[in-house]
Amino acid sequence: MGRKLVKVINEVFRTEHYAYRTEETYLKWIKQFIGFHGNKHPRELGSTHIQQYLSQLATNRHVAASTQNQALSAILFLYKKVLGIDLPWMDDIVRARRPVRVPIVMTRQEVGRVLACLDGRHWLMASLLYGSGLRLIECLRLRLQDVDFEYLQLTVRGGKGNKDRHTVLPESLVSHIEHQVVHVKGVLSRDIAKDRNGVSLPQAVNRKYKNAALNWKWQYLFPASKYAYPHHNNGLRRHHAHSSGLSRAVKSAVEESGINKRATSHTFRHTFATHLLERGCDIRTVQELLGHSDVKTTQIYTHVLKRGGHAVRSPLDT
Repeated sequence: MGRKLVKVINEVFRTEHYAYRTEETYLKWIKQFIGFHGNKHPRELGSTHIQQYLSQLATNRHVAASTQNQALSAILFLYKKVLGIDLPWMDDIVRARRPVRVPIVMTRQEVGRVLACLDGRHWLMASLLYGSGLRLIECLRLRLQDVDFEYLQLTVRGGKGNKDRHTVLPESLVSHIEHQVVHVKGVLSRDIAKDRNGVSLPQAVNRKYKNAALNWKWQYLFPASKYAYPHHNNGLRRHHAHSSGLSRAVKSAVEESGINKRATSHTFRHTFATHLLERGCDIRTVQELLGHSDVKTTQIYTHVLKRGGHAVRSPLDT
């Protein structure tokens, strides 16, 4: 794929305010689609070529339906947003039907066993995933100003769908987070003493507030140990911790705990919702805490309550 086309695609990403991870993913699929058809310009391709590419993803690479739909979304973005081509045949392309999966949920005892196998920062991160219902990336993106000790709440900024929301801050974690805040302020003090650039910031904030990068309120709650080049900043900046660190730690903790479930860091979020519903919490409240647009998304957790299928008790037990 030519550099000129890549440059145009990146400009559209910035104009449309797409998340950086979405940019990376869409660009990967667009490059693969064009490469699959011998690097022909997308204007020379049509509906048949898209169907051929999607078919080989399913038959040769055996990708999941969600992955196939992601590739299709990237290709439609290329035609509609970048090339300005909105032809009738685009609406006739059928998306793969995603199977409905029941989320994996841990019991309270299993959560305790997994957390007991973690320590330090990874323990605190995992505790927030379970105690606040955060997605992994939402936890990593927390800044010091997003923690409200008085109201015992966290502010999630730019969550899925680029939406902000409030969720609960577990009172049992307050002292641990206060200790983490002290640690972050120490890291910032050392950065200032070394005349470093400071934390990575959204472009608009970086322009509007000149010294925000070295203001303690904008520091990540879980900063990276080293400086790096974020995609939207000039020069080295201190980004948040990488997601792979916690993912590996949780995987090892699950194996060490001996629980017989394929649990990941995202399982803590599923478990948060299910345990709230088990305690009788209103489903609308759980929906708001999770940041779901539709209550139907939240209702899936009623299927995995402790009472078994469809939340009923077996007649044998009564």
